[in-house]
Amino acid sequence: MNQIAEWDWDTKEKYIADINEWRKKFPVVRGLVASDDGEKIATVIQTEDNRFTTCVNGDVWEETFERLWSLKFTPDNKFICLTYKDYEWALAVDKEFWEDRFDSAWNLTLSPDGKNIAINVKKEESYGVSLNGNTWENRFVDARDIALSPDGTRTATLIQTKRLKEGDIFGFQEGIWTVAVDGTPWDKTFVNVWGVTFSPDSKHVAVEVRFNLYDYTIAIDGKTWEKVYNCVWEPLFKPDSNDIIAPVKTSDGWTLAINGQPVWDTYVQLWNQRFSPDGRRIAAIVAPEYGRWTIAVDNIPWNNSWSDAVLPPIFSPDSKRVAAVVKESRNPFHMESALHNVEGNNRYSIAVDGTPWPGDFEMVWDPIFSPGSDKVLAKVEKNGKYFIAIDGRIGKHGYEALWNPVFSPDGEKLLIRCVEGGRYYRRVVPIHEI
Repeated sequence: MNQIAEWDWDTKEKYIADINEWRKKFPVVRGLVASDDGEKIATVIQTEDNRFTTCVNGDVWEETFERLWSLKFTPDNKFICLTYKDYEWALAVDKEFWEDRFDSAWNLTLSPDGKNIAINVKKEESYGVSLNGNTWENRFVDARDIALSPDGTRTATLIQTKRLKEGDIFGFQEGIWTVAVDGTPWDKTFVNVWGVTFSPDSKHVAVEVRFNLYDYTIAIDGKTWEKVYNCVWEPLFKPDSNDIIAPVKTSDGWTLAINGQPVWDTYVQLWNQRFSPDGRRIAAIVAPEYGRWTIAVDNIPWNNSWSDAVLPPIFSPDSKRVAAVVKESRNPFHMESALHNVEGNNRYSIAVDGTPWPGDFEMVWDPIFSPGSDKVLAKVEKNGKYFIAIDGRIGKHGYEALWNPVFSPDGEKLLIRCVEGGRYYRRVVPIHEI
């Protein structure tokens, strides 16, 4: 919030770049990325010799590459991306490159403050992690997924501990997967591991693990819960605590367990649990019955449910409200749906505290609460244009491209990053003018 407060909230409009001119000048313009504060926009461009490079606010990098990937801006406006040239991958930060080079690099991850960067890497036929250009000395047969600690100083990844011959199902069932933290693997191995996550204090790591075909549980720092379950989903640490909650499947159905002990009622399905900012409340996606989805807050499901999808819950800053993207699909074999084509199918909306917005859209992005928790907005797509919708009311202006709006610290203005008429603008607009 302090960083957002430092942004320019007084200038009503800044014209940053002409995207149409880029498209006229270069054979390919691909993947526009805007900085958080709206002051910069970047893209991948193809040069006349069929090479690729980047363009930031019209400034084209002189060096060209065979490939570029994972374009991002850090919170302090540094532009980063993965580059591929002469059979090597490298990471660039504002045209400065990490010294180390890799056979492959992926999962570009930033710490919450954006000051630390981690990637999964393959080097000399082995896999590991590089943090701020410092690559693990220990590398492994394979590595999947990456977690960067909240303080940005530690990394973890899922690793394969030994090679198997093709079709060696018995060797696989003995357990060849575990977690490596800062390059050091856990002593215990498992048939599978998923969902690696750090504790809020950056000292502990938890994952989902599978012992065999039927037994699953959660492991923390290599030590597993005493209870095993028919299945589990990704664990989550409680804020300011080392307590862990995870969805677990029992003989009666899915429930939520804290430190291995079930504490919620059972549901047909339960996942994507989230803590409120104050750490006192829990919300999760649940299926009270087969084929119907909703949100449960502190084990109390919303009255409304949806047939196709409900996305992860989002708490308001004051921890009192919850919103989520919802999707309702009508039966395509129903006669009424067939007569009216499928226009009513696959429609998205936002539900707040269980009540859906009156309108629906081709696509909806995650809801955003105002700092005071009294307003909810979302980027939405309707009739091929992108709009801002606030509390269910669609805004006046449609855009060719739009990034998630940002509330000013007082909640009275929005930062809008948009492309209109082929030009990229940064605008600060009072809420009542949306």
